[in-house]
Amino acid sequence: MSAVGRVVERVRDLSTPEGPGRAHVCRPAHSRGTVVLGHGAGGGLRSLDLTVARDVLVAAGWTVAVVEQPWLVAGRRVAGRPPTLDAAWVPMVTALMSGRSRLPRPLVVGGRSAGARVACRTAAELEADAGLLLSFPLHLPGRPDRLRDAELALAPDPTWLVQGTRDPFGTPTELAPYVPRWAEVIEVDGAHSFPKGAGPALVAAMTRIAATLPG
Repeated sequence: MSAVGRVVERVRDLSTPEGPGRAHVCRPAHSRGTVVLGHGAGGGLRSLDLTVARDVLVAAGWTVAVVEQPWLVAGRRVAGRPPTLDAAWVPMVTALMSGRSRLPRPLVVGGRSAGARVACRTAAELEADAGLLLSFPLHLPGRPDRLRDAELALAPDPTWLVQGTRDPFGTPTELAPYVPRWAEVIEVDGAHSFPKGAGPALVAAMTRIAATLPG
């Protein structure tokens, strides 16, 4: 039993133009709102940052849905191209936020790595109220000349970024010139994938974010 009361856990199959997707939903009683998170191109639903984000936010009274893209549900090892990810993400989030079983607003969109990029690109269409970006990949390792700053600029107002201090896809220092004025970067010691030892720092970061989310 959570401190916020009974938490209902449910797995929902979701239809998309790219094939079936799936959402793992944890919904506490009297939810403050909903956070929908996408995974990275590696497909890890159990990455430390996603797990900590879910646990801390649910304990703080938020409904959290971790969404599986259709390519992962189908058992493929390689993610689709960005347009296909967006084309699946939008109807999945829309389905979660509508109908008789709709999840409560406000809506926070986000995810880790590729999932963070998808959340930025689609935030306006989904009328998201805030963003939560974990390990945003500003560029490929060794390719700081090919920036994804245009995607980061689409992040909703407000947005929080949790970024590893040694992330080869973009350190907090590299991100700084491109972070929108309505966004905040929280540094956590680690690389693109956080080691187990980063758990306490991630919990502290997510606790701080949970206390300031608009809900």
